[in-house]
Amino acid sequence: MAENKSYFFCGIGGSGMLPLAMIVAARGAHVAGSDRSRDQGRSADKFDWIASRGIALFPQDGSGLAAGQTLIASAAVEDSVPDVAAANALGLPRMTRADLNAALFNEAAQAIGVGGTSGKSTVTGMIGWILESAGRKPTVMNGAVMRNFASDDMPFASALAGDPATYVSEVDESDGSIALYQPDVAVVTNISLDHKSLDELHALFGDFAAKARIAVINADDPESAPLLAGDNVMRFGFSDAAAIRGSDFEPMPDGCRFVVHFAGDRHAVRLRMPGRHNAMNALAAIAAARAVNVPVAQSVAALAGFTGLARRYEVLGQAGGVTVIDDFAHNPDKVAATLAAVAELPGRALLFFQPHGYGPLRQMGKQLAASFARGMRTDDRLYVCDPVYFGGTVDRSIGSEALVADIVGSGGDAVHLTTRAACGAAMLEEAQPGDRILILGARDDTLTEFGRELLEKLEE
Repeated sequence: MAENKSYFFCGIGGSGMLPLAMIVAARGAHVAGSDRSRDQGRSADKFDWIASRGIALFPQDGSGLAAGQTLIASAAVEDSVPDVAAANALGLPRMTRADLNAALFNEAAQAIGVGGTSGKSTVTGMIGWILESAGRKPTVMNGAVMRNFASDDMPFASALAGDPATYVSEVDESDGSIALYQPDVAVVTNISLDHKSLDELHALFGDFAAKARIAVINADDPESAPLLAGDNVMRFGFSDAAAIRGSDFEPMPDGCRFVVHFAGDRHAVRLRMPGRHNAMNALAAIAAARAVNVPVAQSVAALAGFTGLARRYEVLGQAGGVTVIDDFAHNPDKVAATLAAVAELPGRALLFFQPHGYGPLRQMGKQLAASFARGMRTDDRLYVCDPVYFGGTVDRSIGSEALVADIVGSGGDAVHLTTRAACGAAMLEEAQPGDRILILGARDDTLTEFGRELLEKLEE
């Protein structure tokens, strides 16, 4: 699919675009791209690294497009965008990221697709690490940097370019592109409200699971219950209905531990990642690996060395007795899971949240507010800035002030400060030894930089 091809990625720095660009480049394709963030001077380190990999980068003004290329661009990118206009003028074919990823995925004999509202990136990384540890040499397409595969030479390791015959990938339900994939093993981590209605999600995930040789389904998730009726299902969870069953969960300061049961055997699992939700993610990964004949004991041994993903409850450091944590939580389910992990250990949490757009606030603002209000403890405090906005014509009539009003109305301690800098200053003034500062949000690479800036100021 990729060999001797030429691709131009519009938005090459995106979390879904970058790993795919790296995979096709590793397979011999010529790759070039553009990104609005690069033009705006943001995330310079990332784009310098991309260029160092032999990928030509251009301004997002159409100047990089040439005959013989295929344009890779989001379906939401309008024809008026200069790169798209230039591609149309040249008569170039156009594919979405999902089109290209699904084509590579569907060519693989052993294709493991990971879907679900939450946990996709973590489970994808876990499966990739298990298979790599087992000598399977998988290709892995992830939406987050997998720390086990990252190094000084590969700091943005959201992809692993291995054997084309074994392909592990996140699949996305938000745009309906999950329907493009033909999985050998289909994993559904959970189902909850995010970008689509629950009826739409049940249909999308149900079709996805039904196509697979084995469907790995969460036995503990009420919304996944309709998927459990298939005769190809392998169930995971902590309930008695699970074939890959967890028990004896115990939170620890540096992760968690639990026991996994399968076919009459029991294995002690030690994770370096906190939270019961990560124990569930591990059970999903163990089940998926078992579906391709990796013994449970081998998966458990590999997971003991799994160091997690960037921005998934990633501890950036500690200064003055205050721990700074970076996390991707941005929808109701992810926020609930992160706050549950926070609550497993003592110490006050100072939470910063940057909504990932005005549209998502309209879609799920009430549910987000409920998750924050339920998950925050009495002493926890939330600081919310205005939603991330990179331009365009989106309706900005509903913003963070409405979210904060709903949280406060439900008993949560929250404040809206328009800028990220103001939130940061307020948290630094409030922070005391023993506190944890959490940076929550998505679709903005500079959130991690913001967390590191706070850590540096705590060290002063």
